Amino acid sequence: MKRSNLITAAGATRLRNELAHLWKNLRPEVTRAINAAAAEGDRSENAEYIYRKKQLREIDRRVRYLQKRTAEMQVIEHTPSQQDKVFFGAKVTVVDDSDEETVYRIVGSDEFDVAPEYISVDSPMARALLGKELDDEVVVKLPEESKRLWIVEISYPSPHQ
Repeated sequence: MKRSNLITAAGATRLRNELAHLWKNLRPEVTRAINAAAAEGDRSENAEYIYRKKQLREIDRRVRYLQKRTAEMQVIEHTPSQQDKVFFGAKVTVVDDSDEETVYRIVGSDEFDVAPEYISVDSPMARALLGKELDDEVVVKLPEESKRLWIVEISYPSPHQ
């Protein structure tokens, strides 16, 4: 399944900052450490050299990923005119059959792990909520079960949060 390119302004800023930090700070630091370890002699048995080369490969992999994602991301910086309906960026409070309240914030696939209530726009829960309105009943099909929920509140935090 292809991931959505949508991202909040705050999420885009986090990704760009991470990319800048990796490229401008961490990568040069690791490269210097590799050069210092290489100067010590036999590289095949040099644990510091082997570790730093592995670390550099991981940094380069993450940099390539971030460069690709930041180039194709679609930053959503506005709140919708229909704020009584669930769209990307919405903070949605739902109640289940046992009157237990849960709050979800629908965000991009690269930022859902930032806060506990953040869910990816590509998740089954978000797909079920999108387009619904206040007081709507939502049936979410999960791998193990289906869940019935009712939307009790919809809000739109600042796009930069």
